[in-house]
Amino acid sequence: MLDRKRTLIAAGAVLMMSTTVLTGCGGGGEPGNTTLTLIAADYGNSVQNSTTTYWDEVVADYEMDHPDTEIEVTVLPWTEVDAEVKKRVAEGKAPDMAQIGAYSDYAADGKLYDADELLSLSVRGDFLPTLSAAGRIVRTQYGMPFASSTRLLFYNKELFAEAGITSPPRTWEELKDAAVLLKGKGVRYPYALPLGPEEAQGETLMWLLSGGDGYTGDTGDYVLDSATNVRTLTWLKDELVGPGLVGPTAPAEFDRAEAFEAFTRGEVGMLNGHPTLMRMSKGSNVDYGMVPMPGRTGRSTTGLGVSDWMLAFKQNGQGEEIGKFLDFVYAKENVLDFSRRYDLLPVTNSAINDMAESKGDADLLNFVDGLRDAQLYPVGKTSWPQVSADIKKNVGAALAPDGDPAQVLGGIQQRAVKAERAEK
Repeated sequence: MLDRKRTLIAAGAVLMMSTTVLTGCGGGGEPGNTTLTLIAADYGNSVQNSTTTYWDEVVADYEMDHPDTEIEVTVLPWTEVDAEVKKRVAEGKAPDMAQIGAYSDYAADGKLYDADELLSLSVRGDFLPTLSAAGRIVRTQYGMPFASSTRLLFYNKELFAEAGITSPPRTWEELKDAAVLLKGKGVRYPYALPLGPEEAQGETLMWLLSGGDGYTGDTGDYVLDSATNVRTLTWLKDELVGPGLVGPTAPAEFDRAEAFEAFTRGEVGMLNGHPTLMRMSKGSNVDYGMVPMPGRTGRSTTGLGVSDWMLAFKQNGQGEEIGKFLDFVYAKENVLDFSRRYDLLPVTNSAINDMAESKGDADLLNFVDGLRDAQLYPVGKTSWPQVSADIKKNVGAALAPDGDPAQVLGGIQQRAVKAERAEK
């Protein structure tokens, strides 16, 4: 789910605590010969911009040209949608489609159509290769990317100017030097480091990538406790956290949503953020800049990418009808409309190319540049949800005053290997 308790948008939780069902108009109002069901996540932060509206329009347009098909969409907050799909599948009442945060468990159980069985060649070929690859198990694509995001380093231009910082950091040392100057001017969070349970797996991976490694190696196996990763967290502990350059809240107790809110209040000098923070900052009149994540010796060349997924379940045997509808969903106009409404990145080349020619999309394009080479979470592993939860729970302890990065990462690695063996 783009990690909003992960990365992207947790605000859907404040919307609807009950199911919202959209039943399209169809042609003339008569029931269709085919009914398809879709459970989708809400990306809005108010009733006015709920994703309900988006799906209502898509369904109405589709049914206008396909009067023999009726689409029923249930839109749920991110706090509920994954659990609801899991519940229905367990009860033998799987929806035809689900737009949620993970796909590997269902694919491993043989419950999903693969993309080749559903989508036209033109649609399959339009997905960004990075996202298509992340949707595959072995060589078969089961997860169809629906929404994506990357991260950039946001900085407060006014606070930088007051501290005498003339340019954003390109390296870790420059980031530390800037944080020292910001702290000297009384900035509450010179660098906001949210490693609390909301999205610690995202902030951690951004730092590990900038240090030269990540969660998995070239073979796809977990390498959480690699020497490079240990060195990265040790630098964070000794050079940022220890000197008090991350603010008064311990990283293990600081969540991403809190960091974002603090940035909009002008209390944060620097932090990693996704496109939603642009809208929040503009709404709070914060003068901000965005640059790629600094690396050990220069700007990081590999950033974090996040994707949410569209799944199609086999249970009801409606693959042909599902494929026709999804081809429509992934039409360039619909992909662009969704991305612009919710400040998310397009998952198709055609939409990105259109966006590149639009001056109104200039801010989003800053994130698109990093998407093609981004590294995503290892979502093709059925062990990943368990490993992700472990990281959220424990990684912050590595940066505590008595924390040991090697020991903490070693424990997470051992449990990850055990979980991976269990999935095989």
